[in-house]
Amino acid sequence: GCVWDVLFSQPTVVLDNGSGLLKAGVAGDREPRVIFTNLIGRAKAKSVMLGAGQKDFYIGDEAQAKRGILSLRYPVEHGIVTSWPDMEKIWKHTYDNELKLNSCTRPALITEAPLNPLANREQMTRLLFEKFEVPALYVAIQAVLALYAAGLTTGCVMDSGDGVTHTVPIFEGYCLPHAVLRLDLAGRDLTEYLMRILRESGIALVSTAEREIVRIIKEAFLAASLLFERRINVTIPCVLVLIPSLQKVCNIRAILHMFLYV
Repeated sequence: GCVWDVLFSQPTVVLDNGSGLLKAGVAGDREPRVIFTNLIGRAKAKSVMLGAGQKDFYIGDEAQAKRGILSLRYPVEHGIVTSWPDMEKIWKHTYDNELKLNSCTRPALITEAPLNPLANREQMTRLLFEKFEVPALYVAIQAVLALYAAGLTTGCVMDSGDGVTHTVPIFEGYCLPHAVLRLDLAGRDLTEYLMRILRESGIALVSTAEREIVRIIKEAFLAASLLFERRINVTIPCVLVLIPSLQKVCNIRAILHMFLYV
């Protein structure tokens, strides 16, 4: 009794495990303590990374900073974890290096996408209990938590992230799974589409590092108009994008205008 009272007096760690971003913090805080890209990077060639202080893999912002010499991978695709060894490394990095908290001493709340396969959820709970030894765990649907954040318990949430889009009806805090609609089309697919537009314009973009550059371009300069027939009133400066792996400088103004107004 006394041990459990002390244990559960510690605030819960919250992990929002998205396809594109991982957000982590402590229950009671107004905002996440850390937000970083949910990816892992490994050296394309062993000889490239030789030297003191080099690591076998890099995570999040550190991987982004070294993306020119790394092969990048997102362990979550379309809302589903596809590489559990990589996911374990990212969660360990989150606890040890970002939050600097001991997973054994705090309960955990982790989010999942609607209609998450049972086998996927079982693997997630097994990993957190057996490897991270969390004392207690609650798995929550992202859309339900988003509705709670708005101060509501009943509503319909449209959740479009990096990997998947859902519409989720919720009644009194409970997701109605039979009415959930899922579309495997989201931000990452728009990045792939922009890559195709750029490739058709004569710019060779094939590596995972170059995909991240295209994502940055997309987030910085592209927009959507609610009135399709009306042109988007957006000013695109003359931007020079350096692609290290190609050692090539590209002027993308005309290409982005073509993408926006095609």
